Amino acid sequence: MTQIESLTIPELQAEVAHLRGELTLRDQLVQQLSQELFRLVKSNTNLAPTPALSERQQAEMRALREQLQGVEQQVGFYQEQLTTKDQEIYQLRQSVQELTDRSRMLEQVVQELPQVYKQKFEQRLAPLKEKIAQIQRENRQLHAELQSVSYRLAVRSRRTSHLDLPSFPRLGSSPIPSFGS
Repeated sequence: MTQIESLTIPELQAEVAHLRGELTLRDQLVQQLSQELFRLVKSNTNLAPTPALSERQQAEMRALREQLQGVEQQVGFYQEQLTTKDQEIYQLRQSVQELTDRSRMLEQVVQELPQVYKQKFEQRLAPLKEKIAQIQRENRQLHAELQSVSYRLAVRSRRTSHLDLPSFPRLGSSPIPSFGS
């Protein structure tokens, strides 16, 4: 029986976790070394393959340069896309701001509409009220004139029709009889 077979499941899981940690640490070190190598190659572009370098090293250098160019192209492409997206986001924010402002303005207009309609209605109603008041004044005046004319007509028709109405002597023509002394 080997040493691994004698371990329990929790011990195996702990060992796997430990090995994963070491693997992650090694990956980080490889990444750092790759970045340092990249920085050195990038800073020393004058470094030309010499006859002392083996054919395999030269092929690796060409492959790394091609990969570098590919990565640079991808970075450029993504930067262009980011710039385009940033512009779209800016335009959308502008649109949202404009629409928000317009919405607020429309809400204010809607809130003011009843008052505006009331003012317009009152403006239209004012001449009508004045006209009605004028017609009512004319009506009262005509009614008063009608009563006056009716009264005069009644007095005139009473005089001309000789109705059996008692007639009273005029003051100055005959004395008024008195009862008493």
